[in-house]
Amino acid sequence: MVRVGRPPQDPVQRAHRILDAAAELILRWGYDKTRIDDVAKRAGVAKGTIYLHWKTRDDLFVALLRRERVYLVEDMRRSAPATLSRLFGGFVATALRRPLLRAVLVGDSEVLGKFARLKQSSTTGLDLSSAFGTYIGKLIEHGAVRKDPGDYLMVIPAIVYGFVFLPDLVPEEERLPSERVGELVAGTIEGALGTGRELSEEDAQAVARATLDYVDTMAAVAVRKLAISLGTEERVS
Repeated sequence: MVRVGRPPQDPVQRAHRILDAAAELILRWGYDKTRIDDVAKRAGVAKGTIYLHWKTRDDLFVALLRRERVYLVEDMRRSAPATLSRLFGGFVATALRRPLLRAVLVGDSEVLGKFARLKQSSTTGLDLSSAFGTYIGKLIEHGAVRKDPGDYLMVIPAIVYGFVFLPDLVPEEERLPSERVGELVAGTIEGALGTGRELSEEDAQAVARATLDYVDTMAAVAVRKLAISLGTEERVS
C-alpha cells in the first residue's frame, strides 16, 4: 500500500525555517516578548517540533545568533579584504546592515532583552579568536602594521565600538550610512596601526593571503558552532 501525504521534511531546512520565523518576530517584538508558540505559528510547525531542535527558547536564540555570525563571515569572505583595516571596516559595515547583528553590536535591549549582554560576550559580536595573534604576527613580518606600541586587542575593539556607538551621540538626521561608518573604521585603524609605507607586491600579496586565511579560520569556527546548534555536529574542537 502506497501512503499519500507530505514528503519527509529535511530537519536542517526545517530548523532554518524556524530560525527565519524567530528572527522576524524578535526584530518586531523583541526577544523577551517572543514566545515559542509565536515562533511555531509563524514557521508553520507544531510547538513540539521546535523542542525537537532546541531544548529551550534561549538555545533557539543562540542558534539564531550563530547563524548570523556565519552570514557575517561569509559576506566578509566574499568581499576579499586584503588588509587589517579593510577586514574590520568590512566587519562593521556588514554587521550594521543586518538588523539583528546591529542589535548585538550596540546592545539594543529592546531587541535583545535579557540577551543584551551578548554584545560583549557573544561570538556574534567582535570575536578576534585565538588565531588573531598569529595573523598580526604575519602582518608585522610583512610591514603592514607596526610592532610597537602593539595592544591590538585593545585598540581595534576601541575603534570598532567607538564608531558603532557614535550614532547614539548625534541627531538621527546626521547619522552616517553603514558603508561610510565602515570606511571610517578602516581609515582609523590604518592610521593607528599602519606603518604608513607602501608595501612591495610580494608583501602585499602575503598580507592579503594572511587576511583571507584569518577570515577562513573565523568562518570554520562559526560554521562548527552553528552545526552544534543545529544538531549536525556534537562539539567544537
